[in-house]
Amino acid sequence: MIIRNNNYRHNVMKSQNFPDGQMINGQALNTVSEMRYGLCHMSFNGCEVISVYNALAYLKRTVPLCEIAFYMEKFKVLFGIFGCNVFKLGKALEHYNIDYVRSKEIGGAKIFVVSFWTGKRLLSSIHTVFCTRNTDGINIYNKYNNCPDIRTCKEISEIAPPEKIIAVYIIKGD
Repeated sequence: MIIRNNNYRHNVMKSQNFPDGQMINGQALNTVSEMRYGLCHMSFNGCEVISVYNALAYLKRTVPLCEIAFYMEKFKVLFGIFGCNVFKLGKALEHYNIDYVRSKEIGGAKIFVVSFWTGKRLLSSIHTVFCTRNTDGINIYNKYNNCPDIRTCKEISEIAPPEKIIAVYIIKGD
């Protein structure tokens, strides 16, 4: 509880000039990189928190990043060193009244959050991104640490091959 409260105070201070409601790309860039989650800076382990924030921002529901991080601190893995438990992302989406279905496949989903292994299963890190699909392809927000903009790909396999996908949260409606 001490870490959670200290992180909240730190994040509130850091986010005073943070433009709430603006999509986040590049968790190692700008103010978000200095915010904390668990024992680390969000530049290291904040992708799950950022994916929930981006989902809310996309749906035009402004919730400060520091509030989302504070709520999600209860789902951190090993003091946040391994980020957030990706199987608990649904709890955060529910908490912010986002209607979703958890799946292992993306299918034709238009709006979704996907968590995947960045390398070999169980031997690499996990990354989580918020995505939207349109006629141009799949827009990926916060594709990697210092990616400052939205990246677009044609197929989900360009984000992660199916065998590396851990969980997909398909967001209903928009």
